Amino acid sequence: MANRLARLMGTVVLGVWAVPATAQALPETPSTPYDRTIAVRVALKGSGLFSHYPNNLDAFPTRRDATGFGRARIDTKVRLGRQTFGEAAYEHRLLASSSFSGLSLVRILPGDVAVPFRVRQLDWQVSSTSQVVWRHELDRAAIHSQIGSGALTVGRQAIGWGRGVLFSAIDLFAPFTPLEVDREWRRGVDAVRADIKVTDHASADVVAAAGERLDESAFAARFRGYTGDADLELVVGRRAGDLLSGVASSIAFGGAELHGEASIVRLGNIAPSRLFQMDQQVVKAVAGLSRRLPIFNGVLFEAEYHYSGFGVTAARELPVALADLEFRRRYLRGDFQVLTRHAIAALATSESSPSVAWTAQWLTNPIDHSGIVVPSVTFTRGDRWSTVFSVYLPYGKAPEGLRLSSEYGSSPTSVFVELRFYR
Repeated sequence: MANRLARLMGTVVLGVWAVPATAQALPETPSTPYDRTIAVRVALKGSGLFSHYPNNLDAFPTRRDATGFGRARIDTKVRLGRQTFGEAAYEHRLLASSSFSGLSLVRILPGDVAVPFRVRQLDWQVSSTSQVVWRHELDRAAIHSQIGSGALTVGRQAIGWGRGVLFSAIDLFAPFTPLEVDREWRRGVDAVRADIKVTDHASADVVAAAGERLDESAFAARFRGYTGDADLELVVGRRAGDLLSGVASSIAFGGAELHGEASIVRLGNIAPSRLFQMDQQVVKAVAGLSRRLPIFNGVLFEAEYHYSGFGVTAARELPVALADLEFRRRYLRGDFQVLTRHAIAALATSESSPSVAWTAQWLTNPIDHSGIVVPSVTFTRGDRWSTVFSVYLPYGKAPEGLRLSSEYGSSPTSVFVELRFYR
């Protein structure tokens, strides 16, 4: 059944691709009465990741690794009424790689793990071998409605909270790691969301996100307000058995934007674990800044420090931690974005012309002085084609046999290339 459905939807992809390219993205608050316009956008991506590992036969029996990743995605918006529209997104993903497995802890390509807060995944495997995996998924299926000064969304949707650029302390639903490529779309969760305007300067955002069971669901509220150049967010909720409270804020200061987040998580719903226990309190925090620098054609510079109480204190503890069921479960669910406690990241972007954009990213563990530098360049042709070239340059103490000496010292030197097409 899944194979037949995949082939049928593949035919739909080709059919939609043949639609004249006149469809435009709809505004989130439709204004034309009962205009039933359909807006369709197709994205096709093909990428390759080529890696070269440290010279350590115990940890890396094969020093070279290649992975190919393909994605075909259809995003559709349909105006259902004056104040209502529906959205849906369906995609195919194809991953082909050599069957290499080593000690590297860096996740660059998206992983095929179950998305939290879905009643049903609606993510099916078409075919799979030891080196090739082909899947398809319904990633969005929601109805948006404007009700007075508020908005109500019901169904599979993307939800992102917080002020962080690369890290987050209060993003509850489907966060991703800072080095992960191809995250143009945040994965959808099954939720009912109401964004209610309280005053001209304050609002409340209430979300109930459903999992397969009640103890895998999330119920949270975010209260937002601003005055002048400063804003404040307060978050309270229950996330898969955990109780969470948090705060986020940003302020413009001296030509820069300063932002911060912090949360306290009281753990519940614990699997047997040597690292975590019921009612344990875990702290997460982010502090950062962004500023546009008047050099070259203008450079947007962003930097953040992240602390996560979920992480281990040193890389040498990671083999034991990754053997812990609760640690793995929380990492895959997105409770923490890096495996150790401290991280510093910086991101600089600039355009040398309308068709060429440059990016430089740096991620480091300040405790063991390891990290990764990622220079990238994107070439754009019109509004349809773009090509991305990235190089991942890790540094840090390499592993000794199977023993990790630093968080990023076991990471491979990698080259990433991606071709993108939009219509």
